[in-house]
Amino acid sequence: MVRLYHGDGPHRGSALPSAVPNSDSNPPSSATAATGEDVFLRVGRVLQQIRPAIQADGGDVELVEVTEGGLVRVRFHGACIGCPSAAMTLQTGIEHSLRERVPEVTGVEALEN
Repeated sequence: MVRLYHGDGPHRGSALPSAVPNSDSNPPSSATAATGEDVFLRVGRVLQQIRPAIQADGGDVELVEVTEGGLVRVRFHGACIGCPSAAMTLQTGIEHSLRERVPEVTGVEALEN
């Protein structure tokens, strides 16, 4: 089970299943794209696709929240903690992928453990 959590929404602390359908097979309509729940789920789907590469290096990433302004907050685990490449992974890997596939994302920041 993957730990993906909302920040301040009604589902804070609720886990999403690890097998989330690919967002490409069911693109959101413009009416649902603006909802926080939909953005959170789409961000979670993209992170699910990125996680195997991070896990291969002994790390992991947890989605903590997506703010109303589109800022994604994540927390690194395992080998990512203290890794000098974590900042590059965050910016060039995670943020680039999220901004490309979820237009509502305005940025990504890593929270301290």
